[in-house]
Amino acid sequence: MFIYSNPADANDPHKLPDVEIFELTAEEVAAADDDMVWEYMRRREFQLAAMSSRVREAMLAAMVAEEGIKGAWVFRFCTPGYLPESDHFGYYSSAEDAAQGARDFVDG
Repeated sequence: MFIYSNPADANDPHKLPDVEIFELTAEEVAAADDDMVWEYMRRREFQLAAMSSRVREAMLAAMVAEEGIKGAWVFRFCTPGYLPESDHFGYYSSAEDAAQGARDFVDG
């Protein structure tokens, strides 16, 4: 889903949305936490996670189960042609909350 960071831009026929809102799975949320991934990779059963997708999937599943990680909605800023220009921000419970978070971020 794409939105305008400034809702007034929606009425301008020459402007495109500049914020992407999307949902991450619990495994994607876990994989985004580099420190936790590093800690789990130190375990003997997950030492090959960087080389084996099967081991990595097992590690991410263990992270989700043990840490209670849930999926989340996030936003990131894009160029008007939808090319991402930032990492994602926030973990929100709904797309509407993520949209409001993006607008609050822009408003300061």
